[in-house]
This record gives sequence, structure tokens and C-alpha cells, in this order.
Amino acid sequence: MRLLVALLLVLGLAAPAAAQSGLVRIEGKNFVEADGRILRLKGISLGNWLMPEGYMFKFEVAKSPRLIYGAFDRLLGTERAEAFWRQYRDTYITEADIRFIKSAGFNMVRVPLHWRLFMASDGELGGEGWSLLDRVVGWAAASGLYVIPDLHAAPGGQTGINHDDGPGYPLMFYVPRDRDLTVKLWAAIARRYRGNPAILGYDILNEPAAPYHDVATLNARLEPFYKRATAAIRDVDPERIVILAGGQWSSSFAMFGPPFAKNLAYTYHSFWASTKRDSIQRHLNFSNQYDVPLFLGETGELTDEWNARFRRLHEEHGIGWSFWTYKNLDTPSTVVSIPRPEGWNQLVAFADGKGPKPAPEVIDKAVAQYLDGIRFANGTVRWSYLESLGLKEGPGK
Repeated sequence: MRLLVALLLVLGLAAPAAAQSGLVRIEGKNFVEADGRILRLKGISLGNWLMPEGYMFKFEVAKSPRLIYGAFDRLLGTERAEAFWRQYRDTYITEADIRFIKSAGFNMVRVPLHWRLFMASDGELGGEGWSLLDRVVGWAAASGLYVIPDLHAAPGGQTGINHDDGPGYPLMFYVPRDRDLTVKLWAAIARRYRGNPAILGYDILNEPAAPYHDVATLNARLEPFYKRATAAIRDVDPERIVILAGGQWSSSFAMFGPPFAKNLAYTYHSFWASTKRDSIQRHLNFSNQYDVPLFLGETGELTDEWNARFRRLHEEHGIGWSFWTYKNLDTPSTVVSIPRPEGWNQLVAFADGKGPKPAPEVIDKAVAQYLDGIRFANGTVRWSYLESLGLKEGPGK
């Protein structure tokens, strides 16, 4: 890379600023690496690690992070629950996981974040999330993977459903203080990773503005917020790609105009859709109209056959992807399946308010087995899932 830049300077040719800094950049509809090669994103999301979701514990009622934390407080007591979460976060994603992800053929990890791991309610920066994110960025850099931090839960909530951990309404778009905190967090993340070539870009908001809220009001506020957040990021990390999610669970770009800055990419999510072109035509139209890149930020959780067809549809149109999700509890639709502990169903029933509190020995055994099972070495690799993504085949093939 340095030789390339030096040659360009000798020849009097202007290298793009992002190329000079070693960062991935945007050129037309493409993500382009620092050496000029087009980057076809093949990613996986590290769901449930720094942003727990109830269904990945098999909970049906305790869906949001705060309800999940409450369930474990009731099961274990506050002190033991805090110890549980520390071990959980230290174990769920380790260097072994990142190395395997690279060896399987992925080139990127998308990391969902909860703001409370990085910032206190009063806006003071701090929390265990910083060191954990640092760690995975370091491992990814050593393995040759890119990282996309993704704000899954913003202050006040940006979606209006359980997985933003808000009050059930996307208050971030209504409460100035919540927007201020969100912008402050992104500025802090950008400052911390300024110029770091392992960071591909910042995914500002996950699935903003659910379709059953005041869509007219929310949609009108989405792009102005993105402009503000992007400006704050670019003040400290000027060449970084910023990824903008469409509204209504990242399904529509109808509220967006032409790109308001350079190095912007646009992301949508799509689950269980048609595997024919009709399912993405509106996104292709947007990309063609404004000559911007698309990124399928979340998809999957159906069958291997559907995965393969939907992946190929996107690759045929030059669209990179990140499937959901890397690790999950007792499921075939994931890369690594966590074994279900003995007695886990009793813990689920109690957490959801549908059964009595299990005996202490049942709780202790189930929790210990769960914490052991989330280690990479103890999970079950779903090789057919990887094959459906056009990646590594299983042993013996």
C-alpha cells in the first residue's frame, strides 16, 4: 500500500485520501480496498454478544435486553448475575471465533452494540463495551477481517420494538437529549478508531422507525439525523465510510435524497423474502438513481436452500451481505449452534413468567452448561449453513 501511494506521488497522480490512509472507500456502487481492488462483502453478525436478544436465549416474553437482564437477576441474584454477564461477554466471542470466521471464508464481522455498554445515562463515556470492542477489532485486524460496528440500541430507542431496548416507541427521534447522546457516542467511537484500517465503516442505526409508528414524522427526521451523525464522525475520522439504514426495519430508502456526503453506503435488511429480483428491485432502483453501493446488512434464519438462492441473487447484482447470525442456541440456522443445557426449558418458563422458579441445583447446572456451551470449542459448526453461503465445506468434503 505504501509503495502504491509513493508511486502515485512520484507520477504526480492524486491518490484518494482514503487510499492514502489505507481505508476502504466508496467509488460509485462499489466498496474499494486501499489497493484499488473491489471488495465484495461476505460478512456475519456477532448477534447476542454485546446486544442480547431474548429469542436467542429461547425466551418468548423476556425479549429486550433489560428484560433479559431482569430474568437473570431473578434467577441468580444481582451479584451472581453480574458475574454471569462478565463471563458471558468474555466467552461468547473470543479470538478462536474470529479466527474461525476468517478461515471459513468471511471477510467481515458486523458487531451489534448496546449504548449502555459504552456510556452512562448522564452521557459520561465509559463501560466494559469499549475494551470488548477493542479486543474484537484487534483480533479481526490480526486475522484479516473488517469490522462494522452497528448501533443496535441507541439512547431512547430508534426502532420501537424490543431489540432497541427502548420503551416501545422510537423516542430518539423525538427527544433531543437522546439524539445528542447518540451523536456523542458515535463521535467517541470515531475518535477511538480514527484511521484504523480494520474498521470498514459505521452502521449508524439498526432498523430505524418500525412501520407501525408515525412513519411520516419519523421518516422526515431520519436523513437529517444521519447528516448530523455523519458530520460528527467526519470531524474526527474524515475518510470513514458511513452506512445508512433505511426506514421501516431497514426496508425502504424512500425517505432519502441524493448522497449528502462522500463515502456513504446504504443498507437494507431482508428475511424470508422472494429469492427473485422483484424482492430487491426497489433497492436496485435507488442504487442506480444515485450511483451508490448497497449492503444487505441482515438476512438468513430460514433454510440452507433459501440462504443459497438469496445470496446468489445479491452476488449477481454486486451486493455484499452480512448474514444473521454467527452463534445461536440450539438451531440449524446459524454458523455455530450452542448446545441446549439440561433444565434450560425450566429457566425459560420462569424468565417468561410461565413457570415457577427452578430449584437452585437446576439453575446452577443449566447456567454452568450454557457458559461452557458458548465457547467456540463446544459449539456445533453447521457446515451446511456455511456451504449455503458459498464458503467453507465441512470436513471430509
